[in-house]
Amino acid sequence: MKNIKMLIKCIGVIIILILLLVLFRPTWTSNIKGDNSISVLEQVKINGAKQQIMIRGRDKNNPVIIYVHGGPGSSEIPYVAKFQDLLEKDFTVVHYDQRGSGKSYHFNEDYSKLTADVLVEDLLELTDNISKRFGKEKVILIGHSYGTYLATKAAYKAPEKYEAYIGIGQLSNMQESEIDNLNNTISEAKKARNTEDVKYLEGIAEKIYNGEGVTPRDYVGKYGGATRLINMPDGNILGMLLSREYNVLDLIRYNYGLAETQEQLLKEVFDKPLPKIATKLDLPFYFVMGKYDAMTSSNSAENYFNLIEADKKEFISFEKSAHYPQFEEKEKFYRWMCDTFK
Repeated sequence: MKNIKMLIKCIGVIIILILLLVLFRPTWTSNIKGDNSISVLEQVKINGAKQQIMIRGRDKNNPVIIYVHGGPGSSEIPYVAKFQDLLEKDFTVVHYDQRGSGKSYHFNEDYSKLTADVLVEDLLELTDNISKRFGKEKVILIGHSYGTYLATKAAYKAPEKYEAYIGIGQLSNMQESEIDNLNNTISEAKKARNTEDVKYLEGIAEKIYNGEGVTPRDYVGKYGGATRLINMPDGNILGMLLSREYNVLDLIRYNYGLAETQEQLLKEVFDKPLPKIATKLDLPFYFVMGKYDAMTSSNSAENYFNLIEADKKEFISFEKSAHYPQFEEKEKFYRWMCDTFK
């Protein structure tokens, strides 16, 4: 009997140790070969808050990109490396988990008053730090999805810091965009003859038209409005757990961050749309949109594009992709980046 009890205790201790190892296992980003390469995953202090950054590139002398993830709260660090392998040949790419997101979420901090303006100030300070670190007068700024809301405001506020701004899945007038997204999703559901989905989506139409919500993203994804050529990368729990960059604790942080910040930050996008904030940009800018995007309407983005005054601007449509053209058509995106900035 004593032997059995001892065995049970030993098994219990082993299970606890395994759980602790899984929860707190070390995280890193894979090495890039080269004498002047960089591949780091580290925590830095930005604007008074500890935030996680990942920097990858084959040559630190290459042009530097700061990439602003979407969501709000949807870090791209756990999966982005496999999609930007080409880009890393000719650019140094900086990703960061925004304040209150992913690895930058801290359980002892209050995010109830977090605003886009705070996140923009974080981005501007990060830009200064990265520019100094790599000896660059200017860097390239890329925003994706909700990240375009922050990046557009940063480019508007401090254009002198950036060589150019690239908006991928560009936000514009959120209410207008969501009406387009709803109608596109209903149209695809009708083509699929899924009457139940059509009925449900038409049932929430009044709410969407009144600017009181977004088209449910599971329905958008079901009908090809999120991705076409790849599986949906955001929120892929198994993918996050299998990544080098995230462990179980980071996944918990990720979900807490979404729960605590997403609703209030999205409300701000509805209440303060970009066309009422930035209608002139004093730097070159580019909107890169997937033809089938039903998460940020290409039509609404183009309306905003036409509104903005700038000395140089370009609207680029990727014909085979939806909300992630930089990943879905990564070869085309890489060639365009090299042609434009190299």
